[in-house]
Amino acid sequence: MPLTRRSWAEPFKIKVVEPVRLTTPEQRAKALEAAGYNTFLLRSRDVYIDLLTDSGTSAMSDRQWAGMMLGDEAYAGSENYYHLEAAVQNAYGYKHVIPTHQGRGAEHLLSRVLIKPGDIIPGNMYFTTTRLHQEMAGGTFIDAVIPEAHDPASTHPFKGNFDIDKLERILSENPRRVPYICAAATVNMAGGQPISLENLTHVRELADRHKTRIILDATRIAENAYFLQQREPGQKGRPIRAIVRDLANLTDGCTMSAKKDPLANIGGFIGINDDAVAEEISNLVVVFEGLHTYGGMAGRDMEAVAIGIEESLEDDHIRARVGQVEYLGEKLLGWGIPIVLPIGGHGIYLDAKAFLPHIPQSQYPAQALAAALYLDSGVRAMERGAVSAGRDPVSGVERFPKLELVRLTIPRRVYTQAHMDVTAESVYCVYEERHNVRGLKMTYEPRFLRFFQARFAPIN
Repeated sequence: MPLTRRSWAEPFKIKVVEPVRLTTPEQRAKALEAAGYNTFLLRSRDVYIDLLTDSGTSAMSDRQWAGMMLGDEAYAGSENYYHLEAAVQNAYGYKHVIPTHQGRGAEHLLSRVLIKPGDIIPGNMYFTTTRLHQEMAGGTFIDAVIPEAHDPASTHPFKGNFDIDKLERILSENPRRVPYICAAATVNMAGGQPISLENLTHVRELADRHKTRIILDATRIAENAYFLQQREPGQKGRPIRAIVRDLANLTDGCTMSAKKDPLANIGGFIGINDDAVAEEISNLVVVFEGLHTYGGMAGRDMEAVAIGIEESLEDDHIRARVGQVEYLGEKLLGWGIPIVLPIGGHGIYLDAKAFLPHIPQSQYPAQALAAALYLDSGVRAMERGAVSAGRDPVSGVERFPKLELVRLTIPRRVYTQAHMDVTAESVYCVYEERHNVRGLKMTYEPRFLRFFQARFAPIN
């Protein structure tokens, strides 16, 4: 019988391994209680398979580790900065490159420079740290993503697209009050969903007509480009590198967490084309991050980012990276487990509302599901629902988004297919016993970004 499908394998081989600890259910129950049922507060030694985030958790290549040995740790004018600058300009095309210690450092500086109190910032769905920096600068984020992005079951191929009519209304109703349009590639909170080149082209036309900028969250731009290569008419067969450049060319600047696509453990940068804005940010980076030629990063880390950018644009790499996510998602779909569709680029998002319909959103079903998954197997996931959404900064009322999700985030080049099997089987076992999962009440709530440090207790 002829093969209907050929298997693929990762475009690398394993050179170094890191042991992980297998724990008992009793040990996990004790660790979970000590962590206040918040997976962010678990100690890593108590975690078996860590799918909390893909941020800074990727495995670096031998080339990156070799490059780190060539770190120029000069305070000013580090040679590694110029390697990073050239890599960013070559890959994304932005004129000015300002390093920061990580992505939220870039968001902070950009918000302080571009946003005035009373400004409106439309975007294709919020992200936690991005929105907070916008609000702390006096701005208000307005969601302008298409409605399908808020529907976990929708199979729209580009759920990261802007609702063009809504965006045009926002721009028309707020003349001179929109400093920039915030475009993410991919959209994290929607499940790692891409924006199409066609849609971003329409956004560019609107931005030009209303004399505003587009700032790209380029954190996962290579994953976005992969989906365009697979799904968008006219992109089939084009190199990932070319599609990435097309996305960046439609924007005026970007923030980047180099801890995601660029495969580094720390770092970030702002790419910007406007000379005056670049000068202002360069002045502020000295205040908050470090000199403009290191921005809070060691020279060796800048070298790792520069090399990682190049590796992130290799077609074989990104195909295997997203392929591992798809493998996990297809296993779960085969068992009828509710996840966000289509399968995203950096993780699988469990639909906690459909998974735990007996738990009201006020009892944080996504947080409860993440805790239950850890208790079952030692797999650490994270909540992306009401806890992450936080409170309205003016009224203080809790936000309850349409999406109540648990993110199983896959670090790049870290886990094997067997780890994905173990993860899938754990989700299946929790799903079979889902009626035993109880809701949670919050016992401690920090002021900002509460999902990082909040504590919970089960509701009897």
